[in-house]
Amino acid sequence: MADKDVEQTDERGYVQAPWWAELGTWGAVALIAFGGAVAAWVSFRLPGTPEELASGYYQAARVIAIGLVAVGCTLLGRRRARSAAIEETSEQERV
Repeated sequence: MADKDVEQTDERGYVQAPWWAELGTWGAVALIAFGGAVAAWVSFRLPGTPEELASGYYQAARVIAIGLVAVGCTLLGRRRARSAAIEETSEQERV
C-alpha cells in the first residue's frame, strides 16, 4: 500500500480535515458574504487595504471560493441523502 493511500490521523484517531470542512450551509453563506465585504472594502480603499489592490481582491476571491465550494458540497450531500431515502422508500413499497 502506498503512503498516499493511507489516511492521516492524529494521535486521538481523528481524521485531519481542513478548517472549513464542517461549516455547514450557513457558515458557507457567511464566508461568501464576508468575502464580498472584503472585496467592497478593497474597492473603496478603506484603511487596511494593501498597496497592491490585486492581492486584496485575490484574498477576497479565495474566501468566496471556499464558501462556494462548502455550500455546494453541503447542498449536494443533502440532495444525495434525500435521493437515497426516496429510493429506499420506493424499494420497500415494492416488496
